[in-house]
Amino acid sequence: MTDTTAVLGYAWPLTVSPGEAVRFHLSSATLQEAEATLLRVRCADPDPDGPGLRFEVPGTPLDGRVPLRHQPLRPGSCGIVGDAPALRRAGSFSVGAFLWPTAPRAGAQGIVTRWRDDTAQGWRLGLDAEGCLEFALGDGASTWRVSAPQPLLEREWVFVTAAYDAEKGELRLCQESLDPQAGRSRTAGAVAAGPRHFAPPAEVALVFAAQALETGVAPLTAAHYDGKIDRPRLCAGALSPGRLRALAEALHPAPGDPGLLGAWDFSRGISTDLIHDLSANRLDGWLRQTPARAMTGANWDGSTQQWTERPHLYGAIQFHSDDMHDAGWEADLEFRVPRDWKSGFYALRLRAREGSDDPVESFVAFFIRAPLGQARSKLAFVASTATFLAYANSALRLDQVHAESMLEGLIALSRDDVYLQEHRELGLSTYDTHSDGSGWCYSTAKRPVLNMRPRGATFNYGNDTHIIDWLEQTGQDYDVITDEDIHHQGAQLLAGYRCVVTGSHPEYFSRAMLDAFDSYQRDGGRHVYLGGNGFYWRIAFHPTLPHAMEIRRGMLGLRTWEGEAGENSLSYTGEPSGLWRANGRPPQRLVGVGFDAQVFTRSYPYRWLEGARDPRLSWMVDGIDLNAPLGDFGLRGGGAAGLEVDRVDPTLGSAPGMVWLATADRLDYGGVPTLEELRTLHRGAMGDQNARVRADIAFTPTARGGAVFSTGSIAWACALSHDGYDNAVARLTGNVIRRFLDPCPFEGF
Repeated sequence: MTDTTAVLGYAWPLTVSPGEAVRFHLSSATLQEAEATLLRVRCADPDPDGPGLRFEVPGTPLDGRVPLRHQPLRPGSCGIVGDAPALRRAGSFSVGAFLWPTAPRAGAQGIVTRWRDDTAQGWRLGLDAEGCLEFALGDGASTWRVSAPQPLLEREWVFVTAAYDAEKGELRLCQESLDPQAGRSRTAGAVAAGPRHFAPPAEVALVFAAQALETGVAPLTAAHYDGKIDRPRLCAGALSPGRLRALAEALHPAPGDPGLLGAWDFSRGISTDLIHDLSANRLDGWLRQTPARAMTGANWDGSTQQWTERPHLYGAIQFHSDDMHDAGWEADLEFRVPRDWKSGFYALRLRAREGSDDPVESFVAFFIRAPLGQARSKLAFVASTATFLAYANSALRLDQVHAESMLEGLIALSRDDVYLQEHRELGLSTYDTHSDGSGWCYSTAKRPVLNMRPRGATFNYGNDTHIIDWLEQTGQDYDVITDEDIHHQGAQLLAGYRCVVTGSHPEYFSRAMLDAFDSYQRDGGRHVYLGGNGFYWRIAFHPTLPHAMEIRRGMLGLRTWEGEAGENSLSYTGEPSGLWRANGRPPQRLVGVGFDAQVFTRSYPYRWLEGARDPRLSWMVDGIDLNAPLGDFGLRGGGAAGLEVDRVDPTLGSAPGMVWLATADRLDYGGVPTLEELRTLHRGAMGDQNARVRADIAFTPTARGGAVFSTGSIAWACALSHDGYDNAVARLTGNVIRRFLDPCPFEGF
């Protein structure tokens, strides 16, 4: 079996234009070198029943032997405040914060610390291995500790304080439950002996949700905390718990109070990676590995669902011990793209042989876009980079208990699956949950992504390359642009193309992207949607960090986790997230069809409807037998309609002038409707009895001579190559694209 994980890497930036440079960040724990080759990807799916892996080798100075070294991954989010005079004050001090721990028994965890682990110097407030609150001081020779008598509860708010009293030589600890009823109380206190004199060490950062392993402004950290921290306070003097809580609850702490060393307000700068101190010392800091922001604080009362309306109710940051935003690897190779290169899907291939008999072949994917504002073709294909990121390193096949029942078969794990099971430090997808059970709401390309590359999972990226392969096979020229390009450039970018093709699964869309397509179609643009479950989730890209996206699942839609109440707004932008349908813009309004069901057991053919015989659309079905089923073949389940499917629905916005061409209904018991389709539960909901569970093909004329053609199925793309590309699915797709590129208006519409 080919080893696809002996070399890992990522390209940065993920998308480049001709003339720009791309860097490759590589790592191997076992190899000293590999043979590198830059490729233009035509088909990334190794399925032997299809075209197989197909590449163009342009030949570059980059090709050749590349030395390798191991570069570690360091997951775990935290907040870091650099050393400052206010943090080095000797004598008594107090620290307090609201906490909502999510995995208190997962091992020792730092909460608010100024501790140098290599020399056991400083102080730390955290949890011990049993989940009990612990406060410790160390001078390098001795360590003093005090612990609470009972562990904290999961997902219950408490206010915790710790104080060092130099005059008494005491350490004091207190925890107060905010909802003490029904056995939830963990209110307790503890006192222990401490030193009479203690001077904090110099050059040690203050760290939230972890503790430093070394000195410096960006130290390595360990003992990462899982859970929320809200309104931490640091004060001179051994203050009482009541006084500390009053300081924490004050919306505007007195900045002139000389005893207030730090008063951090995490509700400030929510869309950034910065944290702000309201005290006179201005001990501002930064966040590592992107913990979750716009999270409800201890004072959230349900009066709002939008953090932008009352930000002070969203003063919590939720940290995770497995957060991974930036691998932070050094670059090993750099390549400047020649200005005359075609846009497309590209990859760096790395080959080697280990000590075993298994050959190594690994890929690092990236994209070359058409020069912005300089369309080189009349046809554009959109690389669904938002969806690729949403699924990046998905562990669903490993973790979801119903994976095999969905398929009604056994799952065969790939080399990538096994590696991901053993190496969660890669960071998972927005379909997965963190180790504490909370959902991953962020994803980034600044880390190795196993399922966005050739030989990766046969979904999304691999499926989309079947469209690329078919375009190449037919000799159709095209540009490639990406979701982020559309997000930033808007309708102006799309306007340079007579026809735009979206791929097999453009599921994740920002508002800017949806607005761009809506404007493009209103102005006469022509859109060919060759997929299923598109335009479904509302997401955001980070305003300043490239290739980073966010989703909040909410409590509606086909989802693998749910956010907490009040946390459905995007921290990046303040916009509501969730389904576009729930935001008043169902997919049917854009492309005529919208996601209605999953069918992973097998795929199906379409049957033609009367709309296919509309004389105005004779060009579309030219050379196709309308008495035969359409797509009773394909690489995904043996048909062109499958995996995830969309239907026409006028109540959700399918246009009155739309022509309904074909349908794949009667999808048997394996056709499972989406949750938003189930207003009540009944035995007739599945595809064998539910006429709403189906895949539809539709043509929708739009304004100014524009039009939309939609296939309503993810499996469609994987039927294009059947029988040497000589089949009705390929013929219909080709007829549509050729006619959509023809500027003549559609007669009769």
